[in-house]
Amino acid sequence: MQYEEAMEKLARKLMLLMLASLRISKEELKWAGPRGEFKGACAALHLNSYPSCPNPDRAMGLAPHTDSTLLTILYQSSISGLQVLREGAMWEVVHPLHGGLVINVGDLLHILSNGLYPSVLHRVLVNRTEQRFSIAYLYGPSEDVQICPHEKLVGPSELE
Repeated sequence: MQYEEAMEKLARKLMLLMLASLRISKEELKWAGPRGEFKGACAALHLNSYPSCPNPDRAMGLAPHTDSTLLTILYQSSISGLQVLREGAMWEVVHPLHGGLVINVGDLLHILSNGLYPSVLHRVLVNRTEQRFSIAYLYGPSEDVQICPHEKLVGPSELE
């Protein structure tokens, strides 16, 4: 419960910082609430276990995908496996950092930001000798919110 509460607080703070970087105030995003508390936000805690595999080239931990949320906060164990697709179609390993978290931009933030924050295509590979664990905190708006590019990020003013 404490972990989930800490992740929710972090997700709200990250969203406010990302919105500020787009010059969108919490007041301009009505579903965020007057104080940016994102009441009614939907979140899920996803625990992942990737068993070791003697032939990892013939197995996939998690197929390439983007997250459908606003953002995902990921804790990785010390075993590598997460990869992101970089420009030029090269998969790059996201090495775990002790005590660090990985923040993935999801499809809804990609839409809201009109592509200024692109979704992250990622996958997970299994390890030959060691089991890998991760905890993903998936964060999105309440189910009744419709997401579209923010009005400040479309039209002629965006071209200036």
